[in-house]
Amino acid sequence: MKPKLKKWMPPLFSALGGAAAGFFVYRFAGCKTGACAITSNPVVSMLYMGLAGWLFFEAFGKGGGSKCSM
Repeated sequence: MKPKLKKWMPPLFSALGGAAAGFFVYRFAGCKTGACAITSNPVVSMLYMGLAGWLFFEAFGKGGGSKCSM
């Protein structure tokens, strides 16, 4: 596998896991009336949680702590 592709696989899988979690939040805990901006729409919920999964990996994933030079 190419090194560049290997680099992007873990964050991509964490974003997909976050999107799956977003769908389950929409399905089982989402509001059906449309009053909740995130959980009333499955696409928005999946995008929001996918972004959260990506950011969570970047913050706590392998090599996440070594980027800060403070």
